[in-house]
Amino acid sequence: MFGKNKKIDKLTAEQEALMPAYRDKWIGIGLSTDPLPDNKEVIESTIRTLYRNAMLQEPKSFHYVSSPRAAVDYIKNTLHHPASLNTILSEMSYGCHEAAWLSYYDFFIHEVGVKNCEQVLPLIELSKHCGWISFYDTNVIVQERPSVIKMDDQNRLHSETGPAISYSDGYSVYAWHGVTIPSEWIEKRSELSPKTALTWQNMEQRRAACEIVGWSRILRELDATVIDSDEDPMVGTLIETNIPEVGKERFLKVLCGTGREFAIPVPPTVTTALEANAWTFNLDGDTLRKLEVRT
Repeated sequence: MFGKNKKIDKLTAEQEALMPAYRDKWIGIGLSTDPLPDNKEVIESTIRTLYRNAMLQEPKSFHYVSSPRAAVDYIKNTLHHPASLNTILSEMSYGCHEAAWLSYYDFFIHEVGVKNCEQVLPLIELSKHCGWISFYDTNVIVQERPSVIKMDDQNRLHSETGPAISYSDGYSVYAWHGVTIPSEWIEKRSELSPKTALTWQNMEQRRAACEIVGWSRILRELDATVIDSDEDPMVGTLIETNIPEVGKERFLKVLCGTGREFAIPVPPTVTTALEANAWTFNLDGDTLRKLEVRT
Protein backbone atom coordinates (compact mmCIF):
# COMPACT_ATOMS: atom_id res chain seq x y z
CA MET A 1 0.00 0.00 0.00
CA PHE A 2 2.85 2.38 0.81
CA GLY A 3 5.30 1.50 -1.91
CA LYS A 4 8.29 -0.78 -1.62
CA ASN A 5 9.93 -0.94 1.82
CA LYS A 6 8.10 2.17 3.04
CA LYS A 7 6.50 1.95 6.45
CA ILE A 8 4.77 4.52 8.59
CA ASP A 9 4.17 4.20 12.33
CA LYS A 10 3.29 7.77 13.20
CA LEU A 11 2.25 11.00 11.50
CA THR A 12 4.58 13.96 11.68
CA ALA A 13 3.50 17.11 13.49
CA GLU A 14 3.17 18.84 10.13
CA GLN A 15 0.90 16.06 8.81
CA GLU A 16 -1.27 16.15 11.92
CA ALA A 17 -1.61 19.92 11.56
CA LEU A 18 -3.15 19.40 8.11
CA MET A 19 -5.89 17.03 9.29
CA PRO A 20 -8.41 19.73 10.37
CA ALA A 21 -8.25 21.26 6.90
CA TYR A 22 -9.03 17.88 5.31
CA ARG A 23 -11.85 17.36 7.82
CA ASP A 24 -13.43 20.70 6.96
CA LYS A 25 -12.93 20.13 3.24
CA TRP A 26 -14.73 16.78 3.31
CA ILE A 27 -17.52 17.94 5.59
CA GLY A 28 -18.12 20.61 2.97
CA ILE A 29 -18.14 18.01 0.18
CA GLY A 30 -20.46 15.68 2.07
CA LEU A 31 -22.95 18.45 2.91
CA SER A 32 -22.75 20.29 -0.41
CA THR A 33 -26.03 21.39 -1.98
CA ASP A 34 -24.42 22.76 -5.16
CA PRO A 35 -26.14 21.86 -8.44
CA LEU A 36 -24.49 19.68 -11.06
CA PRO A 37 -21.89 21.55 -13.14
CA ASP A 38 -23.10 22.96 -16.44
CA ASN A 39 -20.22 21.22 -18.19
CA LYS A 40 -20.72 17.51 -17.53
CA GLU A 41 -17.43 16.53 -19.17
CA VAL A 42 -15.58 16.46 -15.85
CA ILE A 43 -18.11 13.90 -14.57
CA GLU A 44 -18.20 11.79 -17.71
CA SER A 45 -14.44 11.70 -18.26
CA THR A 46 -13.89 10.69 -14.63
CA ILE A 47 -16.46 7.90 -14.92
CA ARG A 48 -14.77 6.64 -18.10
CA THR A 49 -11.51 6.50 -16.17
CA LEU A 50 -13.21 4.41 -13.49
CA TYR A 51 -14.38 1.91 -16.09
CA ARG A 52 -10.95 1.73 -17.71
CA ASN A 53 -9.28 1.19 -14.34
CA ALA A 54 -11.68 -1.69 -13.74
CA MET A 55 -10.85 -3.05 -17.23
CA LEU A 56 -14.46 -2.60 -18.35
CA GLN A 57 -15.82 -1.24 -21.59
CA GLU A 58 -16.64 2.44 -21.25
CA PRO A 59 -20.35 3.29 -20.84
CA LYS A 60 -22.29 4.35 -23.92
CA SER A 61 -24.67 6.78 -22.28
CA PHE A 62 -24.99 9.09 -19.27
CA HIS A 63 -28.34 10.10 -17.83
CA TYR A 64 -28.77 12.88 -15.25
CA VAL A 65 -31.61 12.86 -12.71
CA SER A 66 -32.70 15.04 -9.82
CA SER A 67 -32.97 12.59 -6.92
CA PRO A 68 -32.75 8.96 -5.76
CA ARG A 69 -36.45 8.55 -6.52
CA ALA A 70 -35.94 9.78 -10.10
CA ALA A 71 -32.98 7.43 -10.48
CA VAL A 72 -35.00 4.42 -9.33
CA ASP A 73 -37.86 5.34 -11.68
CA TYR A 74 -35.47 5.65 -14.61
CA ILE A 75 -33.73 2.36 -13.82
CA LYS A 76 -36.96 0.42 -13.46
CA ASN A 77 -38.83 2.00 -16.37
CA THR A 78 -36.07 2.60 -18.91
CA LEU A 79 -33.45 -0.02 -18.12
CA HIS A 80 -36.17 -2.45 -17.02
CA HIS A 81 -34.11 -3.52 -14.03
CA PRO A 82 -35.99 -6.40 -12.35
CA ALA A 83 -34.45 -5.97 -8.89
CA SER A 84 -36.23 -4.68 -5.82
CA LEU A 85 -36.08 -1.08 -4.66
CA ASN A 86 -33.63 -1.95 -1.88
CA THR A 87 -31.35 -3.78 -4.33
CA ILE A 88 -31.32 -0.86 -6.75
CA LEU A 89 -30.46 1.54 -3.94
CA SER A 90 -27.75 -0.75 -2.56
CA GLU A 91 -26.12 -0.90 -6.01
CA MET A 92 -25.60 2.86 -6.06
CA SER A 93 -22.34 4.63 -5.31
CA TYR A 94 -23.03 7.54 -3.00
CA GLY A 95 -20.90 10.23 -4.64
CA CYS A 96 -20.49 13.19 -2.29
CA HIS A 97 -21.90 11.08 0.53
CA GLU A 98 -18.86 8.78 0.36
CA ALA A 99 -16.99 11.59 2.09
CA ALA A 100 -16.32 9.70 5.32
CA TRP A 101 -13.98 7.13 3.80
CA LEU A 102 -12.78 9.09 0.77
CA SER A 103 -11.41 11.77 3.10
CA TYR A 104 -9.12 9.15 4.63
CA TYR A 105 -7.64 8.22 1.25
CA ASP A 106 -7.40 11.84 0.13
CA PHE A 107 -5.28 12.70 3.16
CA PHE A 108 -3.02 9.65 3.10
CA ILE A 109 -2.46 9.74 -0.66
CA HIS A 110 -1.57 13.42 -0.83
CA GLU A 111 0.06 14.05 2.55
CA VAL A 112 1.57 10.70 3.54
CA GLY A 113 2.42 9.29 0.15
CA VAL A 114 0.25 6.17 0.06
CA LYS A 115 0.83 4.29 -3.21
CA ASN A 116 -1.25 1.92 -5.35
CA CYS A 117 -4.54 3.72 -4.71
CA GLU A 118 -5.07 5.07 -8.21
CA GLN A 119 -8.54 3.53 -8.49
CA VAL A 120 -9.74 5.69 -5.60
CA LEU A 121 -8.76 8.97 -7.24
CA PRO A 122 -11.69 9.08 -9.73
CA LEU A 123 -14.14 8.49 -6.87
CA ILE A 124 -12.55 11.38 -4.98
CA GLU A 125 -12.98 13.59 -8.04
CA LEU A 126 -16.58 12.50 -8.63
CA SER A 127 -17.56 13.24 -5.03
CA LYS A 128 -16.83 16.93 -5.66
CA HIS A 129 -19.38 17.24 -8.45
CA CYS A 130 -22.46 15.05 -7.95
CA GLY A 131 -24.70 12.97 -5.72
CA TRP A 132 -25.36 9.26 -5.98
CA ILE A 133 -24.41 7.28 -9.08
CA SER A 134 -25.62 4.01 -10.61
CA PHE A 135 -23.01 2.20 -12.70
CA TYR A 136 -24.26 -0.37 -15.23
CA ASP A 137 -22.64 -2.11 -18.20
CA THR A 138 -23.50 0.51 -20.78
CA ASN A 139 -25.44 3.15 -18.82
CA VAL A 140 -24.57 5.45 -15.96
CA ILE A 141 -27.21 7.39 -14.01
CA VAL A 142 -25.89 10.44 -12.17
CA GLN A 143 -27.93 12.22 -9.50
CA GLU A 144 -27.96 15.81 -8.33
CA ARG A 145 -27.01 16.56 -4.76
CA PRO A 146 -29.74 17.59 -2.31
CA SER A 147 -30.85 21.20 -2.54
CA VAL A 148 -31.46 21.38 1.23
CA ILE A 149 -29.75 19.61 4.15
CA LYS A 150 -30.70 20.50 7.74
CA MET A 151 -29.07 19.14 10.89
CA ASP A 152 -29.26 19.55 14.66
CA ASP A 153 -26.45 20.74 16.94
CA GLN A 154 -25.04 17.19 17.02
CA ASN A 155 -24.85 17.02 13.21
CA ARG A 156 -27.78 14.60 12.91
CA LEU A 157 -30.37 15.04 10.18
CA HIS A 158 -33.15 17.08 11.76
CA SER A 159 -35.83 19.64 10.97
CA GLU A 160 -38.84 20.64 13.03
CA THR A 161 -40.46 22.68 10.26
CA GLY A 162 -40.02 20.69 7.04
CA PRO A 163 -37.82 18.14 5.29
CA ALA A 164 -34.34 17.49 6.62
CA ILE A 165 -33.23 16.67 3.06
CA SER A 166 -34.86 17.98 -0.11
CA TYR A 167 -34.06 17.55 -3.80
CA SER A 168 -34.90 19.89 -6.64
CA ASP A 169 -37.71 17.62 -7.89
CA GLY A 170 -39.48 17.67 -4.52
CA TYR A 171 -38.26 14.32 -3.22
CA SER A 172 -37.68 14.75 0.51
CA VAL A 173 -36.60 12.93 3.64
CA TYR A 174 -37.95 13.91 7.04
CA ALA A 175 -35.87 13.30 10.16
CA TRP A 176 -36.00 14.03 13.86
CA HIS A 177 -32.59 14.10 15.54
CA GLY A 178 -31.21 11.51 13.12
CA VAL A 179 -34.29 9.26 12.96
CA THR A 180 -36.23 9.18 9.69
CA ILE A 181 -39.94 9.77 10.25
CA PRO A 182 -43.17 10.00 8.20
CA SER A 183 -43.57 13.40 6.55
CA GLU A 184 -47.01 13.96 8.10
CA TRP A 185 -45.48 14.06 11.60
CA ILE A 186 -43.94 17.39 10.62
CA GLU A 187 -46.28 18.69 7.91
CA LYS A 188 -49.42 17.80 9.93
CA ARG A 189 -47.87 17.95 13.36
CA SER A 190 -51.08 18.91 15.17
CA GLU A 191 -52.72 15.69 13.93
CA LEU A 192 -50.08 13.43 15.50
CA SER A 193 -51.88 12.05 18.55
CA PRO A 194 -50.40 10.78 21.82
CA LYS A 195 -51.99 7.38 21.11
CA THR A 196 -50.20 7.11 17.76
CA ALA A 197 -46.92 8.18 19.33
CA LEU A 198 -47.14 5.73 22.22
CA THR A 199 -48.14 2.71 20.14
CA TRP A 200 -45.91 3.23 17.08
CA GLN A 201 -44.15 -0.08 16.37
CA ASN A 202 -40.63 1.16 15.62
CA MET A 203 -39.03 2.12 18.94
CA GLU A 204 -36.74 4.84 17.58
CA GLN A 205 -39.58 6.44 15.66
CA ARG A 206 -41.83 6.08 18.71
CA ARG A 207 -39.32 8.06 20.76
CA ALA A 208 -39.21 10.73 18.06
CA ALA A 209 -43.02 10.86 17.87
CA CYS A 210 -43.29 11.32 21.63
CA GLU A 211 -40.83 14.20 21.48
CA ILE A 212 -42.74 15.80 18.59
CA VAL A 213 -46.08 15.50 20.40
CA GLY A 214 -44.46 16.59 23.66
CA TRP A 215 -44.30 14.57 26.85
CA SER A 216 -46.35 17.14 28.73
CA ARG A 217 -49.29 16.60 26.36
CA ILE A 218 -48.83 12.83 26.43
CA LEU A 219 -48.71 12.67 30.22
CA ARG A 220 -51.89 14.70 30.50
CA GLU A 221 -53.67 11.88 28.65
CA LEU A 222 -52.16 9.08 30.73
CA ASP A 223 -53.06 8.03 34.26
CA ALA A 224 -49.90 9.35 35.89
CA THR A 225 -49.10 9.01 39.60
CA VAL A 226 -47.32 11.77 41.50
CA ILE A 227 -44.25 10.38 43.28
CA ASP A 228 -42.95 13.65 44.69
CA SER A 229 -43.68 17.32 44.20
CA ASP A 230 -41.18 20.03 45.14
CA GLU A 231 -42.31 23.37 46.50
CA ASP A 232 -40.21 25.06 43.82
CA PRO A 233 -41.97 24.72 40.44
CA MET A 234 -38.59 25.02 38.71
CA VAL A 235 -37.51 21.87 40.53
CA GLY A 236 -40.76 20.26 39.46
CA THR A 237 -42.89 17.20 40.07
CA LEU A 238 -41.76 13.58 39.75
CA ILE A 239 -44.44 11.38 38.23
CA GLU A 240 -44.71 7.78 37.13
CA THR A 241 -46.90 6.34 34.40
CA ASN A 242 -47.33 3.14 32.44
CA ILE A 243 -46.23 3.43 28.79
CA PRO A 244 -47.90 0.90 26.45
CA GLU A 245 -45.54 -1.94 25.50
CA VAL A 246 -42.76 -0.32 27.53
CA GLY A 247 -43.85 -0.43 31.17
CA LYS A 248 -43.49 2.00 34.02
CA GLU A 249 -41.48 5.14 33.33
CA ARG A 250 -40.74 8.18 35.45
CA PHE A 251 -40.79 11.78 34.27
CA LEU A 252 -39.99 15.15 35.75
CA LYS A 253 -42.58 17.84 35.00
CA VAL A 254 -40.80 21.15 35.38
CA LEU A 255 -40.96 24.82 34.41
CA CYS A 256 -38.01 26.25 32.52
CA GLY A 257 -36.73 29.80 32.86
CA THR A 258 -39.07 30.95 30.07
CA GLY A 259 -42.14 29.70 31.93
CA ARG A 260 -42.78 26.76 29.60
CA GLU A 261 -43.59 23.35 31.06
CA PHE A 262 -41.53 20.35 30.05
CA ALA A 263 -41.71 16.65 30.88
CA ILE A 264 -38.31 14.98 30.91
CA PRO A 265 -37.75 11.20 31.07
CA VAL A 266 -35.60 10.37 34.13
CA PRO A 267 -34.14 7.12 35.54
CA PRO A 268 -36.55 4.85 37.42
CA THR A 269 -34.22 4.95 40.44
CA VAL A 270 -34.80 8.61 41.33
CA THR A 271 -37.25 9.08 44.20
CA THR A 272 -37.66 12.85 44.54
CA ALA A 273 -38.23 15.73 42.15
CA LEU A 274 -35.02 17.38 43.40
CA GLU A 275 -33.02 14.24 42.70
CA ALA A 276 -34.56 13.97 39.23
CA ASN A 277 -33.85 17.61 38.42
CA ALA A 278 -30.29 17.34 39.71
CA TRP A 279 -29.79 14.28 37.49
CA THR A 280 -30.58 16.37 34.38
CA PHE A 281 -27.66 18.67 35.28
CA ASN A 282 -25.37 15.85 36.45
CA LEU A 283 -25.34 17.41 39.92
CA ASP A 284 -26.32 16.32 43.41
CA GLY A 285 -29.48 17.69 44.99
CA ASP A 286 -27.77 19.93 47.54
CA THR A 287 -25.68 21.65 44.86
CA LEU A 288 -28.71 22.18 42.65
CA ARG A 289 -30.71 23.70 45.52
CA LYS A 290 -28.00 26.30 46.01
CA LEU A 291 -28.15 27.47 42.41
CA GLU A 292 -29.83 30.87 42.13
CA VAL A 293 -30.55 30.83 38.40
CA ARG A 294 -31.40 27.92 36.09
CA THR A 295 -32.39 28.07 32.42
